[in-house]
Amino acid sequence: MATTGKQLFTTLEADGTLTVALEEVSFPDPTGNQVLVKMEAAPINPSDLAILVGGADIENAQYTPGKFVAKLPKPANAAATARHGLKLPAGNEGAGTVIAAGDGEAAQALMGQRVSCVPGNAYSQYCLADAPMCLPLGDHSAEEGASAFVNPMTALGFVENAKADGQGAILHTVGASNLGQMLIRICQEDGIDLVNIVRKRDQVDLLKGLGATHVVNSSDDDFMEQLTAAIGETGAFYGFDPVGGGTLVDTAFRAMERVAAERMSEYSRYGSNQMKRMFIYGRLDTSPTVLTPSYGFGWTLSGWLLFPFLQSVGQDTMGRMRQRVRDNLTTTFASHYKTRVTLDEMLTKDAVMDYSAMRTGEKYLVTPWG
Repeated sequence: MATTGKQLFTTLEADGTLTVALEEVSFPDPTGNQVLVKMEAAPINPSDLAILVGGADIENAQYTPGKFVAKLPKPANAAATARHGLKLPAGNEGAGTVIAAGDGEAAQALMGQRVSCVPGNAYSQYCLADAPMCLPLGDHSAEEGASAFVNPMTALGFVENAKADGQGAILHTVGASNLGQMLIRICQEDGIDLVNIVRKRDQVDLLKGLGATHVVNSSDDDFMEQLTAAIGETGAFYGFDPVGGGTLVDTAFRAMERVAAERMSEYSRYGSNQMKRMFIYGRLDTSPTVLTPSYGFGWTLSGWLLFPFLQSVGQDTMGRMRQRVRDNLTTTFASHYKTRVTLDEMLTKDAVMDYSAMRTGEKYLVTPWG
C-alpha cells in the first residue's frame, strides 16, 4: 500500500521563474532491493544549493507557507536551460528508519534499521533508496548519520586519490569547512601532510586547535609568502578546491611554481618540470575560473566529483571507505549544525537567505517531522 507524505520539489521555467515548493506525494511500495525510509534528518550541503536556489534573486522572492518563487538573472538562467520545465526533487543525503523493504536480500536485511542514504530527494518525509547504498547506523542517531556520505566520502576520496597518484601531501583551499575539518583528521590518521587555506584569523585558531600544522590565512598581507613556505615544507603540489571561480586556483599554482623554481638547478624558459595538479570539486563562486599560466607547463586542472570517483575505484574500496565512516561517525567524521528546520521552515525567507550564504560552520539540518 502506497505511503503519503510531504516532499520538496524545485522547478525552473524557461523565463527564469524558480519555484521551490512542498507537495503531498504518494510513495510506492519498495521492490527488489529498494527500501522505504522514513526520513528523520537531512543536511543542506553546498552541493544541494545549486538546485535549491541556483543563483536566483532570493532576497526579492515571493514567500508563502511551504513555497517560494524567485527569478534567476538572465546569465544564470541561460546556463540552466537543460532543467527548464523539469520538476526536480532535492536533497542528496539524509538518515531515517527503514519502514518497508522489497523482497531482495539486501533490502530485507535493513528492515527496521536506522540508515543513512543518498536518495537524491532527501528533503522529504519518506524516500525510496537502494539498499546497497544505505549505511546501517546501528546505535547512532539520525542526526549523527545524516551527513555520513557526501562530506566523509569526499574527504576520504581526496586522500585515496592522492595515495593512488603517489602523493604524500595535499593542499585544500577551504580548510575550515565541515569537510575540511574531516580532511584534517583523516590526514593526521593516514600520515598525509596537509596545507589548509582559510579566510579569517579565528579559522586559523580553529584548525590549529584540531592539530593542523599548516594553516595559511588568505586575508593576511603575507598570504603568498605563507602559502609558498607551507608548500615548500610539505611538497603539496596536489590540491582540491571547492570555490571554482576567481583566482584561488591560480594563486595555488603560482605558489607551487615558486617552490619548484627555487629547487631548479638551472634556468628554463619553460618553467619547472614539477607536476602541479589541482582539482575543482565545487562552485561556491560561480564566476569564471581565472588562470594566468605563469607557472610553466607542468600543471593540470581537473574537475572532481564523488560519484564518478567511487565508480572508478570499485565496490571493495568503496566498502572499505564506508566502513571507516561508520566506525568513526562521531569522531573523525562528525558533523555539526548551526540550526535545525522543518520542511516548511526551510522555505521561509530568513532560512533561505541564511543557508544560501554558505558561511563556514553554519550548516543547516532539515528535520522533516519537526
